[in-house]
Amino acid sequence: MSQSIICIVPAAGVGARAQRAQGDASPKQYRGLAGQPMLRHAVQALLADPRVSEVRVAVSPDDGWAADALAGLDRCVIRPCGGPTRAATVSRALADAALADEAWVLVHDAARPGLPADALARLIDTCVHDPVGGLLAMPVPDTVKRAATSAVVQAPMDACPTQVAVGENIVTRSPAVVSPLRVAATLARDGLWLAQTPQMFRAGMLQSALHAADRAGVLVTDEASAIEAAGYAPQLVLGSARNFKVTWPDDFELMEKWL
Repeated sequence: MSQSIICIVPAAGVGARAQRAQGDASPKQYRGLAGQPMLRHAVQALLADPRVSEVRVAVSPDDGWAADALAGLDRCVIRPCGGPTRAATVSRALADAALADEAWVLVHDAARPGLPADALARLIDTCVHDPVGGLLAMPVPDTVKRAATSAVVQAPMDACPTQVAVGENIVTRSPAVVSPLRVAATLARDGLWLAQTPQMFRAGMLQSALHAADRAGVLVTDEASAIEAAGYAPQLVLGSARNFKVTWPDDFELMEKWL
């Protein structure tokens, strides 16, 4: 393959779900993992493939961490073009890069620092001759449940006492009882896949799909969802369990073991 590939890493978010319980002012992509910021691991994973000519990290205009986190990395540029959503950030990064419509673009999460080189190579090898492109993904291994909406049930006052014994103490109990979260249905997992990144598409097709989704008010949670909304069917390419997204506080410890 003679054509080079440009990577975009949207890194303008704050990662609220991954904040430590005691609070942490820095966005999660700059948290340390195995001695380096998570974002640096994610960028280095992309640079491991020689077909990647450049990684463009799209940050918020007021970002104060990226320069230090990525210092000294070749083929990596920081662009302060981030938007209020992931889709907006990717769209702005595409416009900022001014790529030809036929150029291949890989979009990768800053919170997936465990991307293995063989998974990245498999995605590129599979998609480079495809008319649409595709994404890394993993088949769902577990039984999937849909939760019912929790509700507040007003219990009759004579059905339960307002005061109950707890150990040696007497406490007052509210007559309003919150129902626990319960299963509404079990979903068939056949054919279900968990989307990962990178996701690989032509620059023109992706930008057009993002613009169309924005005009139509379509919720875009990843690049493939915009491509799908435009009427295309991306390829599913087997990813890796190591390539999970660091989302919750406990994920940092797990990812550090992989790294």
